Amino acid sequence: MGTRFVTNAADSDLIRLRELVRTFVDERDWDQFHTPKNLASALSVEAAELLEHFQWLQHGRLDELGPDKQRAVRHEMADVLVYLVRLADKLDVDLFVAVQEKMVLNREKYPAEQVKGDARKYYEYKK
Repeated sequence: MGTRFVTNAADSDLIRLRELVRTFVDERDWDQFHTPKNLASALSVEAAELLEHFQWLQHGRLDELGPDKQRAVRHEMADVLVYLVRLADKLDVDLFVAVQEKMVLNREKYPAEQVKGDARKYYEYKK
């Protein structure tokens, strides 16, 4: 029997985000440019722009950012999310279900009793 996933209010927030982004795109006739390849590329660029704000910080903690950088980071995070939601929309991926599926796989790869407090990759642990 397969894993059964549930939906709740969290996925309705993702649906609302998808609709918000769809409306924005439709108002500008940009769907023609939103191929999965282009969206994945844009997502990568935005993720790099997010990383840039942390580039020379010692730890990248909240207290190192300051209000202006916090706002810029928040906006870059929004850009990343927008492109991810748009890519999921174009590929007909339910992000909430995808995360549930991935957590099942991650629990198998990283059993809590074996990896707690250890940041190594799954293939570095003794079986």
